[in-house]
Amino acid sequence: MSQTMPPAPNGFSLSPSAAARIVEIISQQSPTEGLALRVAVLAGGCNGFQYQFKLDRERSDDDIIVRRDGAEVWVDPVSLDLLQGAELEFVDKLMGAHFTVTNPNASSSCGCGTSFSLA
Repeated sequence: MSQTMPPAPNGFSLSPSAAARIVEIISQQSPTEGLALRVAVLAGGCNGFQYQFKLDRERSDDDIIVRRDGAEVWVDPVSLDLLQGAELEFVDKLMGAHFTVTNPNASSSCGCGTSFSLA
């Protein structure tokens, strides 16, 4: 049964494909308990900001938790501000598979999809 949680308070959400891939990645780790995907926005990259995706076991008290279909993503409040209305997706194409963020706040992004700038 699909379990869709409401998006984070600012509208950040996970697509079904991202949730499925997160669950798959975490199921291959040992141990799986307490493990989640952390999504962060860092200064840098070729457009001013870059997305960071990493598995993490240390959740901060102020992290926002976004859940969907058994997947859990942690986002710090500063990054969450830059992800307002965005959706984390997992894309599997001929040229490769990767997480990407569809971010309505980004005025431009690089070809790799991990760097963006704001309007």
